[in-house]
Amino acid sequence: MARIILHKELFEYDSELRSEYPVICGVDEAGRGPLAGDVYAAAVILNNNVLINYLNDSKKISEKRRELLYDEIIEKADAYCIASASVQEIDELNILQATMLAMRRAVEGLALKPDLALIDGNRLPELNCDSRFVIHGDAVSASIAAASILAKVSRDRYMRKLDSDYPMYCFSQHKGYGTKLHYEKIAEFGISEVHRKTFLKKIYDQK
Repeated sequence: MARIILHKELFEYDSELRSEYPVICGVDEAGRGPLAGDVYAAAVILNNNVLINYLNDSKKISEKRRELLYDEIIEKADAYCIASASVQEIDELNILQATMLAMRRAVEGLALKPDLALIDGNRLPELNCDSRFVIHGDAVSASIAAASILAKVSRDRYMRKLDSDYPMYCFSQHKGYGTKLHYEKIAEFGISEVHRKTFLKKIYDQK
């Protein structure tokens, strides 16, 4: 018999809020810290009838499990949207503002307008609906946890695509984060157009 893990408290958190806000979307981002690549965000609207086994903070789930959950979330969500802000926007605006931009694009791209947006973290983007932030929200709210999965899987897939375009940097291994391998590749091949210049300012200025 298959093992089922259901984090009921995640769904209960959202369910209690729906008595006041019938349509809730969870919002989360992926890729704030890396040295390369766009920052991603996702918004997901679930309803009280939806339960998803193994749903949790994306960082606590294996890559294989995240891929399976990605498909299930898309199938069961009332609405979802995945958005991003580019490397150029990150360098022009700064990473915080670019992340807020990606989140706003995700919420505004939903097919349904939410009554409330639950934002992971401690900052709020400017939205056309009520919003509140939830610290460690991907471990508190099912909607945010679902958004964290969509954002993380989408960005990982994007980084694998960049790996095929820029194989010398091994993006599929480190996903753009500042690992020893990544810095070694930057030292060997220089900074590419998909690297965040403001994150590598000292190296970029030397170049």
